[in-house]
Order: sequence, then C-alpha cells, then structure tokens
Amino acid sequence: MAVRVVNGATILRCCAVSPSLATVRCCVQLSRTGPFYSSTRCSISRQLCCRVISFGFGSVATRRYSAQSLVDVVLEELESLRKRGKVRASNKLELKGSEELLEKRLERRVLQKGLLLEFQKDAERVLLAVAQKADGKKNWIVADQNGVMASIKPQQITFIVPGINNFDHTEIANFLQKAHENLDPALLEFAWMELLEKNKSCTVEELAEMIYGSAEPLESYSAHLLLSKDDIYFTTLETKGSHSVYGPRPAVQVEELMRRKLVKEAAERELEEFVELLKSAKNTPLHSKPPRSMWKCEEKNRRKIECLEAYAIDEYMNEDERKTAGMILKAMGLSKTAPAAVSLLIDIGYFPVHVNLELLKLSIRTDYPEEILTAAERLLFESPDLDEVDRRDMTGMKVYAIDVDEADELDDALSATKLQDGRIKVWIHVADPTSLVLPGSNIDKEAMKRGTSVFLPTATYPMFPEKLAMEGMSLKQGEHCRAITVSVVLHSDGSIAEYSVENTIIKPTYMLTYESATELLNLNLEEESELGLLSDAAAIRFQWRQKQGAIDTSTLETRIKVSNPDDPEPSIKLYVENQADPAMRIVSEMMILCGEVIATLGSSNNIVLPYRGQPQSNIDVTAFTHLPEGPVRSSAMVRIMRAAEIDFRKPIRHGVLGLPGYVQFTSPIRRYMDLLAHYQVKAFLRGDSPPFSAGQLEGIGSMVNINMKVAKRLSSSSLRYWIIEYLRRQPKGKKFSALILRFIKDRVASIFLVEVGIYASLWVSVGMHIGDEVKVQVEAAHPRDDVLTLKEVPDI
Repeated sequence: MAVRVVNGATILRCCAVSPSLATVRCCVQLSRTGPFYSSTRCSISRQLCCRVISFGFGSVATRRYSAQSLVDVVLEELESLRKRGKVRASNKLELKGSEELLEKRLERRVLQKGLLLEFQKDAERVLLAVAQKADGKKNWIVADQNGVMASIKPQQITFIVPGINNFDHTEIANFLQKAHENLDPALLEFAWMELLEKNKSCTVEELAEMIYGSAEPLESYSAHLLLSKDDIYFTTLETKGSHSVYGPRPAVQVEELMRRKLVKEAAERELEEFVELLKSAKNTPLHSKPPRSMWKCEEKNRRKIECLEAYAIDEYMNEDERKTAGMILKAMGLSKTAPAAVSLLIDIGYFPVHVNLELLKLSIRTDYPEEILTAAERLLFESPDLDEVDRRDMTGMKVYAIDVDEADELDDALSATKLQDGRIKVWIHVADPTSLVLPGSNIDKEAMKRGTSVFLPTATYPMFPEKLAMEGMSLKQGEHCRAITVSVVLHSDGSIAEYSVENTIIKPTYMLTYESATELLNLNLEEESELGLLSDAAAIRFQWRQKQGAIDTSTLETRIKVSNPDDPEPSIKLYVENQADPAMRIVSEMMILCGEVIATLGSSNNIVLPYRGQPQSNIDVTAFTHLPEGPVRSSAMVRIMRAAEIDFRKPIRHGVLGLPGYVQFTSPIRRYMDLLAHYQVKAFLRGDSPPFSAGQLEGIGSMVNINMKVAKRLSSSSLRYWIIEYLRRQPKGKKFSALILRFIKDRVASIFLVEVGIYASLWVSVGMHIGDEVKVQVEAAHPRDDVLTLKEVPDI
C-alpha cells in the first residue's frame, strides 16, 4: 500500500498493480467566476473522498483520511517503490517518441500583440505582461501587471501563456490571484509518481491536463508556476524559447533532494527561532539582558552565537561559519560586517559594551587547565626547597619593595648601606620561583606557552596560576620569602667594584608605591637613610651609564585602572607617571644594575644566558640638545634607535643602556625569559650543569618572544582604547596641553597630550615649531574605531 497526500488529504493506493492516474479520481464540484479561460473538470477541495482500489484482492473500499506530512509520506512511498523494484534509480529518463514528436511538443509560438507572457524583470522579480507592439527588430513593448510599459528582450521571456490571443493587461492581477489559488505542491508530487512509473515526460500543457483536467490558459499557467517553483520532482529536459519539456527525476534523486529540503527547512526554522531570541534580547532593558551562558545552553544556539562571535573578530574557521553569521545579520536587518556583528552582540548583552576584541582575536590565555591548577596547589604545600641549605638568612635587613599600587606580583626589592670607606653597597632581591618550579614540569611548560604576564587596564593574566604567583612566589611584607640576591659595591663614579649572587631568605620591611617612596625621599628622614642611599646609588649609576654612551629615553608614561569593565560606564582611574621621578629612577637603575651583574657573571663563567643587546651606540646625543627634555627629546631619539637583539652564547653591548652586557633577571614571575636566566644561574650556584644549551634557549626564546610581542601589542591597544574612552567622557570644551613632537606633512603634526599621555595628530597653526606647547580640545573620540580628533584652540 502506498500513501499520497494531496492538498491536505491522504490518498491510499494499492501498488500491487500500477494503475493509471485516471483510476484514482477525486470528483468535487468547484464553481468559478470571472472572465477566465478555464474548463476545469477535476479540482481539489479541502476535504477529499478517495477511493482505494485493491487489485487482485477482490475488494473495493472508500475511506476518508486526515492530513499528514507531505515529506514523510513521499519518503515512505519512495522507499516502498524502491523495495518492490517499481522505480529505476537511473539519472537518465528514456523519452518515448521520436525527435519529430519532441520538436512538435516544443513548437515555438510567434510573439504577437495581445499575448500574455511572463518575463524576468530583474534578478529577483518575474512579472506577467501583455505584448503591445514590437520595439525594433527583436524587442517588444509590454504592459506589465502594474500597468507599467517596458521594452523587453526575447531572452527575458520565461513563459507565453497558451490559448490567449488578446488579453487585457488590467485583468492580470485577477488572473494571477486565481492561478495562485490553484497552486498545490501535492498535485506535482502526484503527477511525478504517475509519469515516473510510465517513464514519460510532459510539457506544461500536458501537466495541466493531468493535474487539473484541463490545459486552458489559467490551468497551464498554474502548472508552469508549479514547475518553476519546483526543485524536487521535475527537471527540464529541453527548452526552446519559453517552452520546455520536463521529465520526472529518478526516485533516488528525489529522495536525496527531499532530505536536503528537510534539512534546509529545519535550519531555516532554527534560524527564525534564533533571530527571535536575538530580537527579544536586544529589546530587553540593559539590566535584564540574558546572561552570556544562556546562549550556550542549547547546541543549536551555541553554534550560531559562536559563528557571530567569530565573524565579529574576523576569525571564522570555515565558509559555513561565515555564511551562518551573514544570514543572521541579514535576518536582523544589519550589514554583513564585523562591526555590525560586534554591535549586535553588545546589544543582546553577550559582549560587554567595552569588550576587548583584541583579547579575543589574539587568543590570549586567560584561564588555566584544571590539571595545572591542581599541580600549582600541590606545589604550595609539597614542594621542598632544593637550595634551603645554601640560603643566606637576610631577614634582619631593611628591605624596600617599590611598585605601582595595584601590583599583584612583587618580584623585586631593594636594600642599601654605606660601607666604612664611604662606598655604597646595594642589594637587589629577586623572587625565586625556581625554588618551586622545575624546568620541563607541566607548570613550567604552561608558563613557557604564555611567555609573559599580560597587564591590561581591566585585568591581569599572570604567567603562573594566580594563587601560586601571589602566595608562593611573590615577595610579601613581613613574611619570610625565598629570593636570589645580587649584592653590588659601587665605586664612587657608579661603576661596579665587586658583586655576588646567592640564594637568600628575606623579610620585606616596606611595600611602597612610587608616590609614597618619593614622599619618603622628600622628607629625608634619618630613620629611612637606606632609601636615601638607594637614591644616591641610582644617581651615580645613571651618570656613569651616560658617560658610557647611555641614552636617557625617560618620558611620561600612562597607567589606567578600570574597576568594573563589564559595566556600560566603568570607573576609570588614569595616572601619568614621570619615569624620571626619583622613586622610579631608583627602581629602574637598580634593575639595570642587576642585569649588568648577571651578564658579568655569565661572561666570567661561560654560562649560557639570554644576553640582550642594542647595537646602536653611536647616537650623537648633542644633536638633540636643542629639543626640550622629556617626551619631545625622547621621541626624537627613540625614532632612530634599532631594535634590541639577543645572543644566547655571550654578552653583547647594549648601547642604549651604556652597558657591555645585560640580562633581564628581575621579573621571573612575570617574564619567561627572566625565568630561563634563573634556571641557568641557579644551576651554576648549585654546581650543576645548566638545564638548557644555547640552541635550546634560542628555540624557546623565539617562541616566547612572539608571545611577548602579542602581549605588548594587546597592552598598547587596550591602553589606547581606555585613554580615548577617558577623553570621550571629559566635559565638552575642556582644554588639554599638547607638545609638538614632529611634523608629519605640511602643518599636520605629531603631538603628545601631556595630561593623558597619548600620541595623536593635529593640524596646527602657522608659526608653530617642534617642542612648542599648544592647547587642544577633543572634537571626536570613538575608542572602538580608534578615532581621536583634536583641534587647536587659543590659550586664553
């Protein structure tokens, strides 16, 4: 038994014998009105009485059935037919009839006045029209269904309605309405089965006769519409002009097309449902937006939201992801662009207003795998100190740790004293993470993949798991902390007289911010004389380095802290710090001194280390003395400097620092290259072979430097974003001071905004020079687009 659905009713046929289409006849009266050319003998109503004829079983029965899914029953019939071998799976239809018969069936009608025709108006529109008169040799003037006259080419004509010779174009709308009322895809499926069983083809008129019982104009056009909209049952076998012969597709092909249609329709329904969710979330008040997790609860929604997210950051994995995102944006009435996707994700609450797109694009590691966190937790309680016996107890020494107030990872501190001969001795205490982490361990490998801690205005993503870095590795006030201490006795001119490197235990006395350290220095308290000695040591070191060719590039540096970055209007705290500040000078000079000592140690003992150098040492500083000190002079000198280099076998001169050799060593919790230096030095202090050869260090260094560049790029772009956001919020008309650094072209200058520490460009008035100060106002500030437009204003 096979099942067919026609216009919502079910027709059951016994397929033991293949009866003709006429065997199963549905007889329902249908009245028509209007001046249409139709003599319909058989039509379909909403309720059908269908005869079920059983051949070979001697019984006849009549039953009424409710509607079923057309797709389901077609697939059932196909499967049934295939099992019984009634339908071949051939892709080629064997057309019965001679070539002459085919030619006759495709007989071309001559275009003449009064014919009703269908033509392609544009890529998306097909219209009905009545031919009015010839327009040149080939074109015709037609009056379409809207009464609009147009000249069309023969190639545009898609169908000429047969049986009409003098149609009135004012009746086109009614004709179209009646034709659309006749459309029922089930009729096409019914005819397909009949033609497939008989291995026959058909023209539009023949199909109209088969399914409507008439080939009159209305029925023929209705049949044409069914065929033109069909992409399942029939294929065009041959075409001449606007007339074609159609053949039924093989059952296997129809089944596959039906399956694809099912999948497509299901996908379209999913898309519609998802778009409704987006619209609902978009219209929801800000405080009531659905949580980000809601979009990932169901797999079908998760895939779509991830496609949008990938599209927003231009990181889609394949063409399907791109198409899916494009369809969603189109359905939402948005342009198919990354900014549109970003705006949509912000509007629905999936992205915060100030989402860091660079963070997403660069795939920065912000979380740790569970196994790493577990290993870090275990280290805090189980890891023995391999250097415990050799550690020198320095807990009685006054120790200053100076850093920014938000610093979480404190990895260096300072001490100083004056020797009897008047020379200054300083100690640079560096946190010792290698007392917990061994080379090649899982935690070490994870740190190597990251390469550095990432510091953003909105968050810090540490190189080591946070609890391990903050509790196990960082220096903490008033607590015993493991360290590697570099002690240096300075000559009066600032050069190194003697040095040592050893494992120590220290007990930091003060945790100072740069501001509080500077205040203490200005107070010049006798009980804090050690801080004064550190300042003196920094001063003579700076002078000594300058004599060795060092270049002072200290300038103003901006630091921003954003407290609640996920809020639409987060709190922004902006600090502009002068790197020439006394406390900052102490820290920078002591860190440079430590790097020189480690390079000297490595050079004297043939230790493989990441020696950093800057080959350019012949910059004529006097050529820049005409420029004001600070940002203007520093900017000019930095522009002609070459990039730093690394040698893993021997020290190389660092021209900018004025040192014969230099190794970064003071931030092993924050920078993996510093940690590598610690591994190598610690092995030397124990008398062991270094864990890494020069070749190994070079390979690791290449990967780490790539990650460090990515992190630096992210930090710079994030800082700039929040500075522009800060400026956007300032009162309209507020004036800012800016320094002219250089001229880019004509009167377009590169400037530096002193109060906020950002570089920009500005059209300046005639007569301005490099180093001059100008007053500016913000005309436009759009952080998402990295747009900052300024204008010069009078200083009144």
